Amino acid sequence: MAIIRNFDEFSEAHAILLANSGIPSSMHQRLFFKLSTEAFDGGDFFEIEVCENGRQKRLLLSGESMEKEADVFLVDHAWSFRLADARKQNLIALNLWGNKLHNSHIVIEEIKKCRNLRAVWLNENPVLQECGASIADAIMEGATELEIYNSHFTSNYGKWALGFCGGIYGVDNPSSHDVTHPLKDVIALDLSNRCIHTLCNKAFNPKELPSLTHLNLRGNPLDQNSVDDLLHLLKGFTGLQSLEIEIPGPLGRSAIDILESLPRLFQLNGVHALNILESKKQIVDSKLPPRLPVWNAGEPLEDRVIRAMWFYVMTYRLADEEKIDETPVWYMMDELGSALRHSDEPNFRIAPFLFMPEGTLASAVSFSVLWPTQNVHKGEECTRDFLFGIGENKQRSARLTAWFHTPTKYSISEYEKFCQQLHANKYSHPGIKASLTTSILPSNQRSLHVYTDVPQVEEFLTRPEFVITNDPKDADIIWTSVQVDQEMKAACGLTDQQYVNQFPYEACLVMKHHLAETIHQAQGLPEWLQPTYNLETQLPELIGDYHIREEKGLNNLWILKPWNMARTIDTTITSDLPAIIRLMETGPKICQKYIESPALFQGKKFDLRYIVLLRSVQPLDILLFDVFWVRMANNTYTLDKSSLFEYETHFTVMNYGRRLNHMNTPEFVMEFEKEHHVRWLDIHQRVREMLRAVFESAAMVHPEMHNSFSRAMYGVDVMLDSNYYPKLLEVSYCPDCGRACKYDTRSVLGSGEIIKGQDFFNHVFGCLFLNESSHFTPL
Repeated sequence: MAIIRNFDEFSEAHAILLANSGIPSSMHQRLFFKLSTEAFDGGDFFEIEVCENGRQKRLLLSGESMEKEADVFLVDHAWSFRLADARKQNLIALNLWGNKLHNSHIVIEEIKKCRNLRAVWLNENPVLQECGASIADAIMEGATELEIYNSHFTSNYGKWALGFCGGIYGVDNPSSHDVTHPLKDVIALDLSNRCIHTLCNKAFNPKELPSLTHLNLRGNPLDQNSVDDLLHLLKGFTGLQSLEIEIPGPLGRSAIDILESLPRLFQLNGVHALNILESKKQIVDSKLPPRLPVWNAGEPLEDRVIRAMWFYVMTYRLADEEKIDETPVWYMMDELGSALRHSDEPNFRIAPFLFMPEGTLASAVSFSVLWPTQNVHKGEECTRDFLFGIGENKQRSARLTAWFHTPTKYSISEYEKFCQQLHANKYSHPGIKASLTTSILPSNQRSLHVYTDVPQVEEFLTRPEFVITNDPKDADIIWTSVQVDQEMKAACGLTDQQYVNQFPYEACLVMKHHLAETIHQAQGLPEWLQPTYNLETQLPELIGDYHIREEKGLNNLWILKPWNMARTIDTTITSDLPAIIRLMETGPKICQKYIESPALFQGKKFDLRYIVLLRSVQPLDILLFDVFWVRMANNTYTLDKSSLFEYETHFTVMNYGRRLNHMNTPEFVMEFEKEHHVRWLDIHQRVREMLRAVFESAAMVHPEMHNSFSRAMYGVDVMLDSNYYPKLLEVSYCPDCGRACKYDTRSVLGSGEIIKGQDFFNHVFGCLFLNESSHFTPL
């Protein structure tokens, strides 16, 4: 196609891109003009202002007021990063706060002289560090009327403490003229972070606070009150319109439950009640402190940039008529685009856009397009929704943790519930039943016809009992690398009486998120499965686990794997929580605790590929091939941050364009035993027990897998930890058997004889369909 010359040609070439971007059609012509003239005129309408003590920037409208959808702006993509200073905290000095008082005896005696003292602040005085809790006990014993001590409410708190927080009492007015009802005109009451253990006392009630409309209870344990008692108390404040409190917290786990119990509330945590109910938000907090880039002394610049970029980067995938790119594109907008901060109620929207000046993907240039979605006034901050189109059904509140410090209580409680459920999940293991599998060879000894799209089967299946056919309708056995569903059966003329190399519902094994779910349901959390979370449904649980590990100083390195991709495509290793959350944007993934201390072979990481044959689910009939294969990384293993992006250090699959170091299994076993002073047969026994448990789990949780016309081969990848215990990595359907067919090897298991690679599929088909067991051992 020639260079695009006019708007009609632009619209035709970019029709799909324009539709997907969400840019209103009324702005398409304006967009074409700016793209074709390369008009970057955002500087005429916006200005960037430093905020958060210099550690963040925001975008303001500098021009005249702008109406909704009045214009469109191009935002360039620039890979540049600005890092900020460490966060600083400021302390507020009140009363004796921050003085240099050392003598506890004098302090106690002087305070005791003030019989009617209601509040005292000794914060940041050396006397507190020297005496600890003893000075507090002495002061409370002598000043029996004290209601506030070091900013916290005492158990004696009453009208004076509430009046102080409500603005009735202060330096200029330490007492009230209305002794009977001093709190009657209090409208807003900020009780945040006062260490209040009980809210039910004579002072805090609707009779004393009849005008109360705004109440802030954040940061108080309120552990002496039940949820029901607190809700009953708050219901009595008929004028209460706005409430701030942690969720989950003293009033329960759910924002919706709180609003249903307090139907008169107009706002909860600064968010309109109607918006909460409509969006079905469980967690609501309008005052989330932002995550700001921080750096450690001596930290390499590269590490700082990589950690900071997750606050700003965005992503898209390229696609043509044939396929979507396996690897996503991450990009950072220029300074103007990166200054757009988040809002749940934004006034702008931004979307990536590929301009194809010649109408082809090869000529594409990437931009982001910015336009107003609300009327914006001069000086107003311009914001966007970082999670546009993502609601609570897609874990919006949890995903905001990538940019904000969200409440940890909720995620930790979700993690604890998850652990409790895992401990409760434990099927009783059935006894091993005798196999009922028999040979399917016809009584007249007619050869079985095999249809396959796997080249290795076509080349190496040479036994006379099997004949390759090109017509699937004529086949007794369908051996394919694609899913055989009802649609395929109808298209190819297949019947339910043909044997297929897959089981119904085998996704419970071969898709990573379903595999973890199956194991969790059957086994709870066995030692051979690393902590694993489906990021599409279990993000709060993962965040809770992450926070607990962080608090305990435990290793927090995680690996993210797509649900159903091979060869470690789009797989990432990171210890950065924002990175984990943002990586969800490139497709569904599991997040699994990285095995940071694996067993090594000559200093390098390795894993083991086992071949398992499944002949029946009910009863369970599984066999293990007597040969396994070791796959080794090319580089020496290290946990240095700079190495986490090095494929050949942390991954072992090298047979796709990388240098492959093949090693015969017997040689590996002999060298491994010598290096680590272990017996491989002990390790093998633990592997066998694990493999049996994996397939038992599938059979117990999904008995619907059973099908008399199913026979399947699976590749199971296993890693050993530094204590030589197996860890399950994944189960693969129709695994690549290139090495199995290429190399002859002596079995270190079973009979110990040499197994020829060219006979691999002869043995597999003999075991699955002729009921043989040569070179396969029942599990």
